[in-house]
Amino acid sequence: MERDFTTRLLTAETWPDFATLVEANNGVWGGCWCIGFHPEGFQSPPSAETNRANKEAHARAGTVHQVLVYDGDQCVGWGQFGSPAELPNHKNQKAYERELTTPPDWRIGCIFTGSKHRRHGVARAAVAGVLEEIRTAGGGVVEAYPEQVEDRPPQRGAYLHTGPENLFEEFGFERDRKIAKWRWVMRLSLT
Repeated sequence: MERDFTTRLLTAETWPDFATLVEANNGVWGGCWCIGFHPEGFQSPPSAETNRANKEAHARAGTVHQVLVYDGDQCVGWGQFGSPAELPNHKNQKAYERELTTPPDWRIGCIFTGSKHRRHGVARAAVAGVLEEIRTAGGGVVEAYPEQVEDRPPQRGAYLHTGPENLFEEFGFERDRKIAKWRWVMRLSLT
């Protein structure tokens, strides 16, 4: 059953809501804190504390674009987006660059739903909120890097940190090119 959700941008003001959700979910995938797409990416060796500090610095400096999804007063998920300069990193970088002809104006990075709120439309609300923010900012070509789920065997322990392909299809995204066995570049032009 889908619920009515609201969205707000990640800012210094909403940081505590975001942090509460991340902490309730083991730092998200063991301490990522949704920093992997950012210029600093993951630190080596991996450090949840460093990732948290870097993400909080982005929120306080206003150098992050992220829609937080709320069920009432509780943050239950998010959708990350930004320009390629803001989000230069992603999986399958070499395959991505090999056939790149025109860079996008915007990228959608991570999509996350808290473990107790899955299958209620949180990811859909996140993508809808992201696209609305992009429209408000003038639109342009938007890329996403979702995982193919149809015609794929069940995945034990798989996580769809960039979302499932069929979710983006619902919003009009189309396949541009394959960059991994089950991952695609999908594009949408927002005017």
